[in-house]
Amino acid sequence: MDFQHRAGGKTGSGGVASSSESNRDRRERLRQLALETIDINKDPYFMKNHLGSYECKLCLTLHNNEGSYLAHTQGKKHQTNLARRAAKEAKEAPAQPAPAKVKVEVKKFVKIGRPGYKVTKQRDPESGQQSLLFQIDYPEVAEGIGPRHRFMSAYEQRIEPPDRRWQYLLLAAEPYETIAFKVPSREIDKAESRFWTHWNRETKQFFLQFHFKMEKALLPPTGPPPAVVTKRPPPLMSAPRPQNDSVPPPPGGMILPPGASGAPQMPPQIPMPPMPMRPPPPEGISVANN
Repeated sequence: MDFQHRAGGKTGSGGVASSSESNRDRRERLRQLALETIDINKDPYFMKNHLGSYECKLCLTLHNNEGSYLAHTQGKKHQTNLARRAAKEAKEAPAQPAPAKVKVEVKKFVKIGRPGYKVTKQRDPESGQQSLLFQIDYPEVAEGIGPRHRFMSAYEQRIEPPDRRWQYLLLAAEPYETIAFKVPSREIDKAESRFWTHWNRETKQFFLQFHFKMEKALLPPTGPPPAVVTKRPPPLMSAPRPQNDSVPPPPGGMILPPGASGAPQMPPQIPMPPMPMRPPPPEGISVANN
């Protein structure tokens, strides 16, 4: 019998498994999976009878071992009965009232306008830090309401085109309108003595002061200024120049000996030896002059 070209067959195997063998293998895989993930002792429908077999109280089925029961719990019948039992319990359960949502009371105030304010520019004489002092008057502030403040980036507002050089300080207190001050976008010193607020409940005045951090400036050099070096082309001759400017340089680039002054002396001329005289020709013979 040819098993090589059979659907699902493989050369060297025992042939294609039958449907019963496939089902038995599937149940075994489900049993192994259930043993790893499910605890039988916690199953409310699992029961062991006096005969040593196992029963499913939900489906009223009988099983010979635990593996068979676990395979049954993964089956369609058991899952369908579980869904029916859950739907029945949900229908018979009394309707519980939904938990009440916590309602946040929204305070509504009628705006009465902008408060009065005063801004003072200051500079610390010791550290040199620049600061701004804000004094806001809230004579008609609502009872139990305190002023609030925060810094806002230029990209959060929609009134002016955003400019990263500026930031905004917002001050608010009901029923007054929220006011904003445009301040430079510099780092603010949040130290306890450099940033403080005070709310005077008697005079209904709010004070806020903050300092800007010092910007690191480039310190000027303390040493002498560097010397300016000018590069000159090298001289054509390496001979030292005479100290006396009135003496003209030697012709032809001649080198004067050390300590010499005046014009250079020419080397002495060696006298040439006299030329020998020719003897007179004999008489009767003429000599041509070449």
